[in-house]
Amino acid sequence: MIDILAPVIALDGPSASGKGTVAARVAAALEFHYLDSGALYRLTALAAVRRGVLFDDVEGLTEVARALDASFVEGVILLDGEEATEAIRSEAIGEGASRVAALAPVRDALLARQRAFQRLPGLVADGRDMGSVVFPQAQLKVFLTATAEVRAERRHKQLIAKGEDVTIQKILEDIQQRDARDSARTVAPLVQLPDARLLDTSAMTIDQAVRTVLGWWETVQSSRP
Repeated sequence: MIDILAPVIALDGPSASGKGTVAARVAAALEFHYLDSGALYRLTALAAVRRGVLFDDVEGLTEVARALDASFVEGVILLDGEEATEAIRSEAIGEGASRVAALAPVRDALLARQRAFQRLPGLVADGRDMGSVVFPQAQLKVFLTATAEVRAERRHKQLIAKGEDVTIQKILEDIQQRDARDSARTVAPLVQLPDARLLDTSAMTIDQAVRTVLGWWETVQSSRP
């Protein structure tokens, strides 16, 4: 059951925008719970790959999502009891997650699991439809973005640091394709809601972005009766 008293900060935005890092730091600063909704779709994609379920098999993917044995323990992500923190961050799984997330039955299967994260003292949730579908009652909604070129640059640095051999042009193309797919899908498309505050981090550091969100949260709190 959702605790209706638990406040929610919803951060939505495109792939590689840095919203996960910002959301996690905001949650830590406020001592709130944190939901990385994208991790659930990545875990679904990884579980599907391991079970031999194709990404165009809607029924098979829905069953994978319903039976997903995933848990988050002190920053470690587990799938079927085994650590999957790094495995779900590969480009291939990220691409698969984007395809999986476009399927309405899969999203429905994961909806209750996401809403269960709303517990006191509060929740910071990041994803593509946190403010529009999962937590439409969120007290603060943020649409966090950056230019595709900046996002590709950031992602390239992350992958190079992990020892992966990938060109920035390929990453840029992948990001542009994901943006188009996430924005054009009929189910929970990626959009900036009218009541969401726009945060463009193209020229900002992570610390600056975190301070901005925390400042907005203080404003929201101070304006409540």
